[in-house]
Amino acid sequence: MEQINDIQVVPCTNSNYLKPFRVQYSQNGTKKSWDFMRTHDSVSVLIFNTTSHCFILVKQFRPAVYMCEWERTKEPAVQAAAGEEEEGAAATAIPETPIGETPQEEAVAGGVKTPQPPGSAGMTYELCAGLVDKADLSLEEIARQEVLEECGYDVPVTKLRRITSYSSGVGVTGAKQTMFYAEVSDENRVGKGGGVPQEGELIEVVKVPLHEAMTFAYDESIPKTMSVIFSFIWFHNNMSPKYKISTNV
Repeated sequence: MEQINDIQVVPCTNSNYLKPFRVQYSQNGTKKSWDFMRTHDSVSVLIFNTTSHCFILVKQFRPAVYMCEWERTKEPAVQAAAGEEEEGAAATAIPETPIGETPQEEAVAGGVKTPQPPGSAGMTYELCAGLVDKADLSLEEIARQEVLEECGYDVPVTKLRRITSYSSGVGVTGAKQTMFYAEVSDENRVGKGGGVPQEGELIEVVKVPLHEAMTFAYDESIPKTMSVIFSFIWFHNNMSPKYKISTNV
């Protein structure tokens, strides 16, 4: 799952998932412009297993996260090289080449080679989620389908509790995500999950024990989405008193 090879960055001229635009407008008499992307809305589901008292998350490789992490490793390397040049230290000149044309082990940034990060740099922990791209299905039906495909639990639509909806990525997309809560038991497990391989999905199902949830949420060394943090806090405020259990805040 973490064996990431043959990376190439190429222009995105056509996509089924996002479309870039530039909007021009006037605000209080000042002319402005803003670049944004039109994307699908989505659903996410906080899944709590009442048998094992744990949350069910998914772990998967996110290319955007991976490439941003790679970019961050280049900046210190370039700054260090610049500092050495200022001090008169010898520096090896390397032609600047686009990432997609370099060997997979390294990329060049500002004349400095930076090693390719391990695949783990692009792995993130997330709620089970999916795009709202089926006009004939309700949000609840899409959420149920995602839980079955990604995590292997068969949850009736009537057992999905709507938590809230919110805008995500407001500086870039403004797409809306609707979050649900679902309680499952081991008896609801009808498959192994892992996503739909035909759609390019490769997902690992992860269990987070309830008593470790808030520590997990605030641990900055664990890459996760904001929806994970928010949903764990929501559970602590709304469900922990009901079950009289501690989430170890």
